[in-house]
Parts: sequence; structure tokens; C-alpha cells
Amino acid sequence: MKYNKLWTIGFLAYKHSGFNLLLLLAGLKKKMGQAFGCMQVDQSNVAITEQFGKFDDVLEPGCHCLPWCFGYQVAGELSLRVQQLDVRCETKTKDNVFVTVVASVQYRAMAEKAADAFYKLSNTKAQIQAYVFDVIRASVPKLHLDATFEQKNDIAKAVEDELEKAMSAYGFEIVQTLIVDIEPDINVKRAMNEINAAARMRVAANEKAEAEKILQIKRAEGEAESKYLSGLGIARQRQAIVDGLRDSVLAFSENVPGTSAKDVMDMVLVTQYFDTMKEIGASSKSSSVFIPHGPGAVRDIASQIRDGLLQGNSAQQ
Repeated sequence: MKYNKLWTIGFLAYKHSGFNLLLLLAGLKKKMGQAFGCMQVDQSNVAITEQFGKFDDVLEPGCHCLPWCFGYQVAGELSLRVQQLDVRCETKTKDNVFVTVVASVQYRAMAEKAADAFYKLSNTKAQIQAYVFDVIRASVPKLHLDATFEQKNDIAKAVEDELEKAMSAYGFEIVQTLIVDIEPDINVKRAMNEINAAARMRVAANEKAEAEKILQIKRAEGEAESKYLSGLGIARQRQAIVDGLRDSVLAFSENVPGTSAKDVMDMVLVTQYFDTMKEIGASSKSSSVFIPHGPGAVRDIASQIRDGLLQGNSAQQ
């Protein structure tokens, strides 16, 4: 009957004054339970009991009888859940670069050492933070900046080993230690990015120059091959012309008695000369070419062409 009235009051308080009053009444119910010598320990928690101010026992989750009239009381509760503490530590590396190392420590109280965890430390987080500072500021100054990033797992292992050795005496277990971030100064970070960008640009420039070099080599090889083939074509063309002229001169000399090879060559050259003049005059897009066209000039041109062909033929032979 008494508890029903209490819950009725709690409902009215929640309706008119909010949920905070309901929580207050729930705490009042817990106090009333202790007044009758009973108490409840929640899951993942343990309760530390004392008798006349002296440690007595560690209560597991559940309902327990605690007769206050014999001097028993609850000193407090201790959570067995895994807790996390993020520690930011500023230090400098061996090459005098200031960095902020962020360490994440996951820890929990051990049930078998709950009394040590409850009585031996007044501020667990401050104690863990002090050990983290000590290990990080002893490890990072031995490393250069690049090595600090590369060996962050070794730093985390050193922090975890030191914490495990120190905190086990106080009833705490270190579940895991992580170095989650290493933050250099903003100016150092910008300089590192510029160095990386410059290195990549240098590599890109070298690759571009190498590609241009290959293109030029291939282009030169192509031009050399083209000129070589063109030279072979011109040589074959001249050889064919010489062979054709020789055959024509021999055939004409044999068929027309009394003519010499010189006479035949003069006639051929004059014929080619007039054919050339005809083609120049027939083409509308040809440029003007001024050459001597008198009979004496024709004889001079014939002599020059004949001498050039004979010299070229002699050189080939």
C-alpha cells in the first residue's frame, strides 16, 4: 500500500513537474530499500560495502540483504564496463617539430580487484593521463617526424605496456591503447604538402622530358629513314634515265647512219627543253621562269646538261 502511494505521487510529479522529479523519487525508493536492509546492484556493476567504516565485501549484481543496524553500509558502486579516455599530448620530435599525439586508452576495472580500484585511486583518468604523457614524451623525442608516423604502433605498444604494468596494481585492466592521430603544426603540415607536391612535379617533368626525348629520337630516325629511301629512289631514277638515254643513243646511231652519239644527245636535250617550256606555259599556277631561249643558249644548256650527266655517270662507274 505504501509503495502504491509512492508510485502515484511519482506519476503526478512526472505529469506536472517533469521527469527529473520521477528520477528523484526513484532514488528515494532505493534509499527506502536500504532503510529496510535491502539493496539492488545493477548488471556490469559491483557494490563496495563497509562495516563501521571498514571494507567488508564486494557485492555482485542482484539483490542483497544489508542490515544497516549492524553497521553495514554501501560505500559506493564501481562500473565494470570498458571505458575510453582520449589523451592529447603535445611534444616535439628529434628534428624539433612540435606535434600533438592523440592516444585513445580503453580500460576497465577488474571484478577480482574491485576493492583496489575503488580505494587506491581517487582520480583514475588523471592517473592514466599522467602515464600516457610520460611514455609519449619519452618516446617521440627519439624519433624524426617521418619515423613518428611510421612507428606509431610501437609508441602505442609502449604506452600500453607501461599502463598495464602500472594500473594492474590499482585493479584496472588496460584493454587496448591506440595512437589515433599525430598532428604536426599547421605550418609544418603545409610545408610537407608543398615538398610532396614539388617532388611529384619533378617526377612528372622528368617523365615528360623523357617522352619528348623519345619522340624526337623516333622522329629523327623516321626522317633519316625517309631521306635514305628518298636517296635510293633518286639514285635509281637517275640510273634509269642514264640507262634509257644510253639505249636511245645506241639505237638511234645504229638506225641512222652517219650520226654520232653527240648529235643524238643534242637532239634529245633540245626536245626535252621545248617540252619543258611547253609545260610551263600550259600550267596556270606555275611561276614565271626566265631562261635563255636563243639557239646559242640552247647549245650552251645542252652542253652543260650533257657534261653533268657524263660526269655523274663516270662517278657512278
